[in-house]
Amino acid sequence: MTCPNAKTFRERIGNKAQMVEAVLEFCESREELSDVFHLCSEITVTPSDDRVRRNDNTTVGYVYLIRSGRYHKIGRSNSVGRRSYELATKLPAELTTVHSIQTDDPVGVEAYWHKRFADKRRNGEWFLLDVDDVRAFKRWVRIH
Repeated sequence: MTCPNAKTFRERIGNKAQMVEAVLEFCESREELSDVFHLCSEITVTPSDDRVRRNDNTTVGYVYLIRSGRYHKIGRSNSVGRRSYELATKLPAELTTVHSIQTDDPVGVEAYWHKRFADKRRNGEWFLLDVDDVRAFKRWVRIH
């Protein structure tokens, strides 16, 4: 058995922050890998990456808008790239990440958008949004 090359990891997992997060999730519950977990948890990831820790050690999450065909999904995750990959494996149509909002309250921000577009909900977290709705979502660049 051979180890996949770096390109495979980037394509399947994503950027540096997503890779660190995947390693952390894998190692967290495995006592024999606790040293790897502690090494990776000390890695500082810049705000341009997907996983951000504030100085008070609060983990920042994301509320994302993903499009598949005519429909948009509004959801939350601590890794937009990983979530997109997970969804893409379950849907026949191609997914496109439209926008993501970085926030320390992903539950509250997601609830806001679900309520705002409640009349456009079609199934679960999937909505039939128009261009103006998408523009409104994209105006929320970053929540502090």
